[in-house]
Order: sequence, then C-alpha cells, then structure tokens
Amino acid sequence: MSANLCIDWGNTRIKVAIFNNEDQLIDMKVFSEDGIREGLIEVFAEYKPAKGILCSVTENSVAIEPFLKENMRAVVVMNNNTPVPIMNAYSSPGTLGADRVAMAVAAYFANPDKNNLVICLGTCITYNFVQKNKAFRGGAISPGLRMRLQAMHHFTSKLPDVKAEGDLLLLGYDTETCMRSGAVYGMAAEIDGILSEYASQYPDFNAVLTGGDVPFFDGKLKSKIFADPNLLMKGLNIILKHNAPHIR
Repeated sequence: MSANLCIDWGNTRIKVAIFNNEDQLIDMKVFSEDGIREGLIEVFAEYKPAKGILCSVTENSVAIEPFLKENMRAVVVMNNNTPVPIMNAYSSPGTLGADRVAMAVAAYFANPDKNNLVICLGTCITYNFVQKNKAFRGGAISPGLRMRLQAMHHFTSKLPDVKAEGDLLLLGYDTETCMRSGAVYGMAAEIDGILSEYASQYPDFNAVLTGGDVPFFDGKLKSKIFADPNLLMKGLNIILKHNAPHIR
C-alpha cells in the first residue's frame, strides 16, 4: 500500500497525518519539535509513504526538509507559490498563511456547489472564504481564545493569568471565571455574528468549524455549523495530489 504523508508544523506542536490511496485518513500522530525526527522514522517504517507535503508556520521546519526528501520520492513544501486547485484572489498572497489556503481547498472540494466559510479556532481565529467559482477571497483574522486571556492579563495591572481550561459559565462567579466567560462567550457571539453576515450576503452558504479550540465551543454557538478537526490535513492531501499526481 502506498501512502501520503501530510505534516502540519505549528507553533507548539507538529501533527502528522497518513492517507491511503482512497484518500482515507488512516492515522494521525502528534510530535514535539524535539521528537519529530524519531517520530517520522517510525512513520516511514510503518507506512512507507512515497510522497509528502509540509505546511509550516515557523522557520524551524526547514531543518527537517532534507530528511523528508531522502525518504520520499516527492516532497511539496507549501509556500505562496505552490500550485493549488483553486484560484487565489487574495490581494497580498505573500502574507497569506499556507494553512488558510489548504483549509479553503478542503472546504471547496467537500462542498463545490456552496460558498464556503472555514472558521479555524487556533492561536488566532481565521475566517477563510472560498466561493463556489473556486476563488479564495480572504476573510478575517481576530484574536484566539488564549490570546484574549493573555491580553487581559498583559495589558492590565491586576487581572490574573488565566488558563483556557477550567470552570466555564455564562455568569462568572470570580475574576478567573469572568475572564474565561468573556473570552469564550465573546468569541461565540463574534462567530455567530459573522456567520449571520455571510449567510445574508451569499446564497448557497456553508460553514465549517475546525482548529484545536473547537471543543471549548461545543453547545456555545447558536448557528448550526459542521465541525471537522481534520480539515487542514484533508486540504494538504488534495494539494499534494495536485502537485504529484502520478507518484504512487
């Protein structure tokens, strides 16, 4: 069996996904930067992928690129010039994160008859809009959950450093729970409001929620929205196949 290797190299952790020839996600692993080389050695031994793709938000991933090229016949390193199967209509492509494009690709191919908005809940919230004419248009960026909590602590003299994990109620009962309530329910209200605006302006509208902080918003959103934690990896696999279609 030939397999595809997809790597999402983030600021705090590295996710590695394996897809089979039928585009099924068959395994997902998470590594630290210190453990990525040893982890990939195990992945290569078990799945023997012929081609792979690396999407990174940090320069630290450059060191692993020669190792990837030594172990696979084709390696795509995502950047602003990587060919993708949708049109990029973003006016400043040089500042556009490759992960945002990959998520838009996955959303489009899952629902090609819809105008798709991908909402990714990570360090920042990114809103990524791809129209059914295959054009990625952009969207919006706002602070994520932990960034909001950290900002309240950093820019005041008395508010504490509050973690995202912990008691969460609409009506906070102390300073910590009030800050957490404001961050989470404030984000939920923002997301619902933006979804409403898009739905009112674009027919055949569809939205997808993804990112590591999705569990914090279970039951908090008024809008009905499908969550797909693996959307980015699915998009990377599509882009990999687009760039190395004949390698098996």
